[in-house]
Amino acid sequence: MTGAMLCLAWAARGMAAAQPPPSTHHVATLNIKILSTMLADQGFGEWGFAALVEVNGKKILFDTGAHEDTVQRNLKILKEDLADADSVILSHNHEDHTAGLITLRRQYAPSSPKALGMVYTGHGIFWPRIDGNGQVDDRMSRIKRDYEATGGTVVDITKPTEILPGVWLTGPVPRVHPERNWSTLGKVRSDAGDVEDTVPEDMALVFQTNQGLVYLFGCGHAGVINTLTYTREAIDPGPVKAIIGGLHLFGASADQLRWTAGQFKTFGLQQLVGAHCTGIEAVYSIRDLAGMTRQTCMVGAVGASYSLTKGINALRIAK
Repeated sequence: MTGAMLCLAWAARGMAAAQPPPSTHHVATLNIKILSTMLADQGFGEWGFAALVEVNGKKILFDTGAHEDTVQRNLKILKEDLADADSVILSHNHEDHTAGLITLRRQYAPSSPKALGMVYTGHGIFWPRIDGNGQVDDRMSRIKRDYEATGGTVVDITKPTEILPGVWLTGPVPRVHPERNWSTLGKVRSDAGDVEDTVPEDMALVFQTNQGLVYLFGCGHAGVINTLTYTREAIDPGPVKAIIGGLHLFGASADQLRWTAGQFKTFGLQQLVGAHCTGIEAVYSIRDLAGMTRQTCMVGAVGASYSLTKGINALRIAK
């Protein structure tokens, strides 16, 4: 099966799951703070991503960084804590989003057994990966084994799922637009056999608010516009209030950035914090093309935050 065929297969599967908006919940309070990305105003930068989500009084860790201790160190510097965060979301399998999981779970579990005790993953994250030389890497299965050995539970997400009132995981996203937002040249040992690795498990976190939808992305390998399109059909047709995180546009052509920015305008995007693999130049290009401003479209840095009440706090380095 070719990459295009796999995308079509996911599209067919996803469209079959699409349904009218099943929830009218609205998140009242939301704060997202970046714990791992390349640019650092506070703490340590790396090629990776992680963010702390506080929503309606609950904490969620979204991705876990590229090095085993980066999130751990940045939490201390930022004076944040995960002892009362029960859940972790892994947006996809790549090491720069998953490396800190076991370290963090082992740190908190002895004194807070529920801390980071549940991991949500998109279907396919544990499939073995095959590199260009035919070498098979089963790293994510090893992580799963080590995590479950700590008493943790893994939840496999196959479709849009409301994990808290007004808080959704997209699950794997149909690829209806030709966004090739991945760079791997390998294959994945999927349910359909060995096929091109399009990072099929990639998923985003979506918040329903009375101001519109807020999205948190790890890398957006499924394509940010594919994700917005799917969410409108399967979760909520509302406008897009804000997007935070990595969108894998650092290598995008001028034409792709122009198209993406045009789609953002169509979706009513108001605020953008482009971190990790979005690319600094890509953020600036989208700002101009989408008619956004220095106050509404910024590069994400470690310690930067977004909230419903205060908007973007990009800190000094990214203003």
